Amino acid sequence: MAYGTACDRCAQRCSLVVGRRRRHARARFAPCRSGTAWYTRLLLSAVYVAGCAFRSFLPVIDIPRVVLIDSRLSSVLVGRSVATVAELCFAAQWALVLQRAAVLGDSSFAQALASVIVPLIVLAEGFSWYAVLTTGQRAHAVENSLWGLSAALIVVGIVVIGPNRLPALYPLTIAGGVIYVAFIVVYDVPMYWARWRADQVRGHQYMSIVAGIADVSRRWRVSYRWEEWRSEVPWMSLYFTFGVWSSIWLVHASLALGHGK
Repeated sequence: MAYGTACDRCAQRCSLVVGRRRRHARARFAPCRSGTAWYTRLLLSAVYVAGCAFRSFLPVIDIPRVVLIDSRLSSVLVGRSVATVAELCFAAQWALVLQRAAVLGDSSFAQALASVIVPLIVLAEGFSWYAVLTTGQRAHAVENSLWGLSAALIVVGIVVIGPNRLPALYPLTIAGGVIYVAFIVVYDVPMYWARWRADQVRGHQYMSIVAGIADVSRRWRVSYRWEEWRSEVPWMSLYFTFGVWSSIWLVHASLALGHGK
């Protein structure tokens, strides 16, 4: 009897230990909506999606001040301000996901990459505002180059962490990131660079920052001419569809990363 009782107690203790370890593993790795980290990522996505919705209904071509709807909400000042907030939230969402994945993957290199994503996009937004205010297209080329660099760093970070740690994120992030970087390099940056070169040939007069602030707040021109919108349609279409859905998908996929700290 004593021998049987001792065995029973030993089995119970082993069962308790195994149970605690399993619960700990589930808490760390299982999909989870509790904790502030996941809700922070959700909020960042919501702001980005809302900003894109606003801009898709009131599209603007910033430098020529061309709009589709004659409204003060269509002004470049309003549209660029909404875009800045939304894009910073999108960058922060990706940075947080990469940072959490790097922690789970025990990759200090990927954590370092995550830490530079938002600063790079802050810099990109600065170049964007400079381009919009001064009407200098070259700054837009620099802005989009920084976006492409940020996407490339995210892809590198995901590759370093590896597919075993990130089964929900790995394939689509790699594929989407490579396609996005290719689009930036092949289409977006050359487009803005060509516009800057054309402005140089025409002897375009650039605005000062002070004059630009006044201009973007009170001047806009309604146009429905396809010739003016044609070059904007490709990036706007991708931005307001795949960009939005990637943010929403990232919220769902990041559930596998658990709580976060």
